[in-house]
Amino acid sequence: MDLESIFYILLLISASVLCIAVAVFLGRITKSIKEIEADIKDLSLQIKPLIASTNNLTEKLNYLSEQAKGQIHTTKSIVDDFRDRADKILLLEEKIRHGIEEPVDTVTKNLSAIVNGINKFWNAYKNR
Repeated sequence: MDLESIFYILLLISASVLCIAVAVFLGRITKSIKEIEADIKDLSLQIKPLIASTNNLTEKLNYLSEQAKGQIHTTKSIVDDFRDRADKILLLEEKIRHGIEEPVDTVTKNLSAIVNGINKFWNAYKNR
């Protein structure tokens, strides 16, 4: 055997060892990928109920939001009606006050004038 044959044999042995090592590492990589795949499946199975629960929660929150908007609208309508009625009552009270105030002032002035006239008459009658 010459040196070239020895190198050729060493090369073949190295290639064989390298092929075996590649096969072993590919097996390990495949095993790791399968484990990652299983983890992803488990995660996917856990995420699906979470997504469904989140969708359900979103629907309920939307429903509650719409209900709250309806209640706020109703409350605002009641407050507006109350404000309108209070304004009408205040306007009526002001009209009544103005309607009564003038005649009462006139009557008061007339009574005051009559009382002053009677007092002057009695004073003049007493002085005679």
